[in-house]
Amino acid sequence: MSFTPAPKGGNDINLFKTDVMGQGPFRLILTVMPNQQPLLAASLDTFWNLGSTEVLQLLSGSEKGLSRSSAEDRLKTYGLNTLKGASRSSAVLLFLGQFKSPITLLLIGAAGLSMGLGDVPDAVIILIIILISSCLGFWQEKGAAHAVEELLKLVQIRCRILRDGTESEWPVETVVPGDIIVLSAGDVIPGDSLLLDSKELFIDEAAFTGESYPVEKNAGILPADTVLSKRSNALLMGSHVISGKARALVIRTGGKTEFGKISGRLRLKPPETDFEKGIRHFGYMLMEITLVLVIIIFAINVLLHKPALDSFLFSLALAVGLTPQLLPAIITVNLAAGARAMASKKVIVKRLSSIENFGSMNILCSDKTGTITEGMVTLKDALDITGNHSEKTLRYAGLNASLQQGFTNPIDQAICAVYKAPPGAFTVQCEIPYDFIRKRLTVQVQHENENVAITKGALNGILDICGQAETEKGVLAPMDEQRALITGQYRQLSAAGFRVLGIAYKNTSKEKDFTREEEKDMVFLGFITLFDPPKQHIRETLDGLRGLGVQFKVITGDNALVADSIARQIGVLAPVILTGAQLRQMNDDALMQQAMNTNIFAEVEPNQKERIIGCLKKAGNVVGFMGDGVNDAAALHTADVGISVDDAVDVAKEAADMVLLEQDLAVLKEGIIIGRKTFANTMKYVFMATSANFGNMFSMAGASLFLSFLPLLPKQILLTNLLTDFPEMAIASDRVDALSVEKPRRWDIRFIKRFMLIFGLLSSVFDYLTFGVLLFFLKAGESVFQTGWFVESVVSATLIVLVVRTRLPFLKSLPGKYLMIATGLIVLLVLALPFTPLAGLFGFVHLPLSFYGWMGLIVAGYLGTAELAKQWFYRKLQKDY
Repeated sequence: MSFTPAPKGGNDINLFKTDVMGQGPFRLILTVMPNQQPLLAASLDTFWNLGSTEVLQLLSGSEKGLSRSSAEDRLKTYGLNTLKGASRSSAVLLFLGQFKSPITLLLIGAAGLSMGLGDVPDAVIILIIILISSCLGFWQEKGAAHAVEELLKLVQIRCRILRDGTESEWPVETVVPGDIIVLSAGDVIPGDSLLLDSKELFIDEAAFTGESYPVEKNAGILPADTVLSKRSNALLMGSHVISGKARALVIRTGGKTEFGKISGRLRLKPPETDFEKGIRHFGYMLMEITLVLVIIIFAINVLLHKPALDSFLFSLALAVGLTPQLLPAIITVNLAAGARAMASKKVIVKRLSSIENFGSMNILCSDKTGTITEGMVTLKDALDITGNHSEKTLRYAGLNASLQQGFTNPIDQAICAVYKAPPGAFTVQCEIPYDFIRKRLTVQVQHENENVAITKGALNGILDICGQAETEKGVLAPMDEQRALITGQYRQLSAAGFRVLGIAYKNTSKEKDFTREEEKDMVFLGFITLFDPPKQHIRETLDGLRGLGVQFKVITGDNALVADSIARQIGVLAPVILTGAQLRQMNDDALMQQAMNTNIFAEVEPNQKERIIGCLKKAGNVVGFMGDGVNDAAALHTADVGISVDDAVDVAKEAADMVLLEQDLAVLKEGIIIGRKTFANTMKYVFMATSANFGNMFSMAGASLFLSFLPLLPKQILLTNLLTDFPEMAIASDRVDALSVEKPRRWDIRFIKRFMLIFGLLSSVFDYLTFGVLLFFLKAGESVFQTGWFVESVVSATLIVLVVRTRLPFLKSLPGKYLMIATGLIVLLVLALPFTPLAGLFGFVHLPLSFYGWMGLIVAGYLGTAELAKQWFYRKLQKDY
């Protein structure tokens, strides 16, 4: 390590080795002057103020990177490079979350009060039922979460690291301080790092600076007091590479990074999905109904001089009965089952709630490459400005493509398949990487006495930097004289469906590197034409999406002529095309109207993708976006469903809600169907909770007004709620009608209210028939009444699920095997319960045999009437879930 010598009369002291902020070995060098306090000469707290050699020594690192054994030891010391909490604390929070309902907490408190007043057995039973219900929810949610974690391992973000002197790929979570990372366009920054070297490196630091433009970074040393936004030699976790390449030394990881310190502000909660919004509104609706019923029932029972504590417990138990306690667990289990099913179709879900949005999606936007085309770009030809084959154009394009050292891309691979620089013949003097502003890439090459800068890119970007053009005879002519010929050739080639790039060159000097500023006065050489044919069965796939009610819209950077040609090849006979230039002339209201009728958005700039998605969402659509590039991250965040592919750049995979293991629209079609099945199965629980549950609770509330005793004891109500919820755990595996997946579905609270009112009141009608049988025919006392109604209400609430689970007649849509088994088990258990030793604990007694005959007639009548009501209900409202 080298330091400025100590002032005369002072001494440098190597004081000790310790740990800086928990991030690696650190040697403190102090300069001590007589009669003065020691001055700190080096600290990783301000690593941007240090040279790379010093930092490497402070971290006990090497320019060849860490050894694997050293990296493993450091991983044990510092932990995984993640901002997520430990799984143990997450499990504890998940368990405690089962008790977060205010009603449940009130009920626990009331049970405690009851215990204090001497009614210990009943209070204990209530607490046990609550605990069983909560454990059931925890077990289901925990199992689902674990299954999703296993699936996420299939699409881990990886980065390139030097280990044992060799560059290799490792999961981002395994990065440790002292690692040397290798970066290129699209890579995420895995930890706060010091730049070792870079070339034309531009970083997106919008999360920290708020600036939408990328920031240029260079190696160097900066003053210790440099503010975060000006630290041009430092890379921050949470940012990503826009263009260029670099090597950097990782200083801090995980929670010790700048991103980790301010993660509470930066890691904003993802936007609420359409499904989550529906769940929230459903919760508000139940809360309102529950609050009104509880207050009214408690007040009336007290006015009727019934015991206040019993009335309070009864009211709270009713509230629990109305509250679908297992709804969070049911949703999680359904979503996890959906995630597993989608994984079998090669779709990995990163955010569970996006599955429901996937099913609700009615617009899907995507680039054409790899989705409607094969994604296998092939070189058609290399041409001069007149459209004839040119070996010089092919040679220069091949040199540019094969010698560039930025990120691998299909276009360069296609060119290299035809021409590649001979090994050792050419030397790369410098490179100006591709970026999305210039839309071109320049490589300066040297061969014997030849030194030339070769630029390849979008035609307009190439023409802008050319002052001359080389004719077919090799003569240089002013660009103004040749521009019309060049643009005419470009339009003709594009209309034929070819992607066209321009090639330009400029003779340079080997004495100095070519710079970005020197990209001017170049010579236009010719065209490269590329072809990516449509997929073989793409027409059938797009027809299948349309059959599912999903519009497909292409958003591409290709010109309008190419887009029009591709559209016609896939069966869109009169495509409506909107260009990026036209977009700039429109306000958001005009774009919102125009976007709905547009098939293809062509010549689109990166920032316009986000605007298109936003306008489609404002028009009331659920929008999916499929992207895999550096410039797709913002649009992936904006979309209701962000979709990427496994070989996408890191920043796109990180932003996506789902990752496809195959870039194929047919895979997406399968995923959409699974998403709709998941939504349909979730709605089945909602319909059960808003029909039988609401009906039973409404009946109970009414009965308590004319009975001299409580129609059901609080513990019996809670047991009813637990037993009717149990079969619903099998809903995730239930069959779904084809009718439920043929078009997008969304939450409709108004529809659910109507369903609850009609089927809840229908349930109450048959409850009151049961009351009549018990009171007038069987002359039931308190215990017989409570036992009889408990049995009838659980049996009817369990069996009604088989009716409301589908809009079709029962015999035309049979339930799944596990739902049938769970339903049968609960019915048998309830019928047997009054004859078991547990009967006394819950206040149950034996029922007269005639009751079961009456109950059979009532339940059969209820199910038959519900079937008829269902047909009338869906026919009248013309709504199908």
